Amino acid sequence: MKEPLTVTLPGGGRRGKRVRIVRATARDTRRLTRLVRNSRAYEGHYAAMVAGYRVGPDYVETHEVYLATGDDDRLLGFYALVLSPPELDLMFVADDAQGLGIGRCLIAHMKDRAREAGVEAVRVVSHPPAEGFYLSVGAHRTGTVKAEPPAVLWDRPELLIPVR
Repeated sequence: MKEPLTVTLPGGGRRGKRVRIVRATARDTRRLTRLVRNSRAYEGHYAAMVAGYRVGPDYVETHEVYLATGDDDRLLGFYALVLSPPELDLMFVADDAQGLGIGRCLIAHMKDRAREAGVEAVRVVSHPPAEGFYLSVGAHRTGTVKAEPPAVLWDRPELLIPVR
């Protein structure tokens, strides 16, 4: 896959919104961490899960981490793909960029990367409010991952995204 990948999302005027997807580097870790910690999806009783979370340089170097940015280089979202065993470990879209197609664009990119690596399907242990999104992009539910206190206090849907 050539990098960077630039796509134009529908809407946003005559041209649409241009989004670049590039491999994250150690220099991106602060803004990736900020996106995770500030996500409104993890407010309330979910907040404890991301309060001390950090996306570190070692994580970015070890896994397939890709970020989506706008023309102004603003971080719109990112995903982290673990190849062995195949799992979508992280996926976040900036609160003000949700509903613009960024998540679908990231999932399409993730499927391409997984396919290139010879993967047939990618496991997702979803944040409960995000399950509907994953189902809408072709995932199917395979089970439930039970709560693991004190880190995770709630059950989470387990899904599989076919990529072949």
